[in-house]
Amino acid sequence: MHPETTGRDSTPPAPVRDRRDGGRVPLRADLKAALPDAGAAVVVTVAVFVFLYLRMRSGASATVAVMPFMDDPGTYWMYLLSQAFGWSGLLWSWGTVLLGLLLSGPRPGRLPVSRAVLERWHRTTSLTTMALMFAHALMFAAELVRDAGGLAWAARLWSAFADTFVPGWYDSGTGKLAIPIGQGALYLAVPLGLLFYVRHRIGAAAWRRLHRFVIVVYVLSVWHTLLYGTNVWYDEWPRTALWLLQLPVAVLLLLRLLRPARRAERLGAPGRQAEVPPLRWTARAVGRVAAAAVIAGLLAVVLSGHDGGRPRPDGPPVTAPATQIPE
Repeated sequence: MHPETTGRDSTPPAPVRDRRDGGRVPLRADLKAALPDAGAAVVVTVAVFVFLYLRMRSGASATVAVMPFMDDPGTYWMYLLSQAFGWSGLLWSWGTVLLGLLLSGPRPGRLPVSRAVLERWHRTTSLTTMALMFAHALMFAAELVRDAGGLAWAARLWSAFADTFVPGWYDSGTGKLAIPIGQGALYLAVPLGLLFYVRHRIGAAAWRRLHRFVIVVYVLSVWHTLLYGTNVWYDEWPRTALWLLQLPVAVLLLLRLLRPARRAERLGAPGRQAEVPPLRWTARAVGRVAAAAVIAGLLAVVLSGHDGGRPRPDGPPVTAPATQIPE
């Protein structure tokens, strides 16, 4: 993805570039441009929080079905806010990945806005996603601090920090796997998202190679949600809908691998591209096959209804706060 200047049309201008710095887009310009996007994310987060709060208060929440002790939204509001940030973060991650694949894949004949605007949206939604992911983790830690009421403040703060941010520290239930996966998504998202602003130091080619791993961040985020999101804990329509939303990502990924925007990444017949080493050619071919297999797998999950969810129990499970705190 290479930012381009806008033409003389009716579309909003791209962020002002620092001409003294080789025409690069400064981070401060994108941070300023991200303010409306971040504002929209806050509105969505508040709406999700209110929805989750009202469902918990009514007793219809899947979170309460998993953890009956959480039947008091007034007490567990920080946990609900963590959930709300997590869902808005996943939504923004979904959007920024779609924009990135749209920009790096086959170019549509007609777009409602200029390519430069799409690139700016990709960058600003990426910055917003990082902020939402951090807020999600921070509110989870805040809930752990509140929950550890029997400890001294220093011990509570350290325990919550370690459980939330130190890989392998959280040792309860599904979280032993799900929490490190979420941490991996956060710790990869920040450097991969910010490398764009220092690509002049590492080189454009190195930046492009590293930027491809952004899709790994998204996969880890979805995996974390499927493992630990109590709102999609059971094998019901919310979980199936989450699987279904991955289809456009997989389709655009396959198109991007089949017809990348950069000619140097296109895959010709074996032996006809002397400049492409055999190992790289094989890796690109395997990537295309894997993306097609993912699409087939997603369709199989959605059509069969076997989405890896747990059956909803007839009675409330016996779960204590200290035993497990799924997301």
